[in-house]
Amino acid sequence: MTAIKKRLSAILQQIRDAEQQACRPKGSVKLLAVSKTWPAERLRQLAEAGQLAFGENYLQEALDKIVQLDDLSLEWHFIGPIQSNKTRDIARHFQWVHSIDRLKIAQRLNDQREPGAAPLNICIQINIDEEDTKSGIAADELNALVTAILPLRQLKLRGLMIIPAYHDTDEQQQRQSFQKARALFDQLKTLTPDVDTLSMGMSGDMPIAIQEGSTMVRIGTALFGERNRQIT
Repeated sequence: MTAIKKRLSAILQQIRDAEQQACRPKGSVKLLAVSKTWPAERLRQLAEAGQLAFGENYLQEALDKIVQLDDLSLEWHFIGPIQSNKTRDIARHFQWVHSIDRLKIAQRLNDQREPGAAPLNICIQINIDEEDTKSGIAADELNALVTAILPLRQLKLRGLMIIPAYHDTDEQQQRQSFQKARALFDQLKTLTPDVDTLSMGMSGDMPIAIQEGSTMVRIGTALFGERNRQIT
């Protein structure tokens, strides 16, 4: 077994252990492999081991991989900030978008989704700790954005995504951010009961995120190792 497959097996076991410790059903948390900056060959190795959902931040890099891996039935998630001039390709080539933070982007994705294609699954990104350097809407803007998005028939609102502030030694602060997100997720379900996705938790905080209600964890470093190059 290759090193990356061993890491995948270990992470899946960590997810199962965290589910059990939180008294949650087995399989209630999905793993999204954050594959930005990694070559298609690495993704193919993971796909051969059963990992089919991949998250990408950089559009052109992702489009290249989608072409190279077209023979596989992969699920592509766009998880980075979205510029208006990128929406057409995202709408056509991805199944999920996690980073919706304004109505204009949602409308463009809806209008540019190909006729006959399944609705694009989307999550609204919340700036849960109100950081100036992070994308996402404020918590008190959620209801208005949801109300505007729901009529867009080529989009399917699945839930929320957060990237909490980094707290190296303060687990309670991390937990509070996740708890705020869970409360917003529960609030969202009162507006549209079909939502089912709370995308939160990464390599450094996955067990806490699962304890606090995450349904999808986004894992990069713990799965692929340290990145050896940057794409701008």
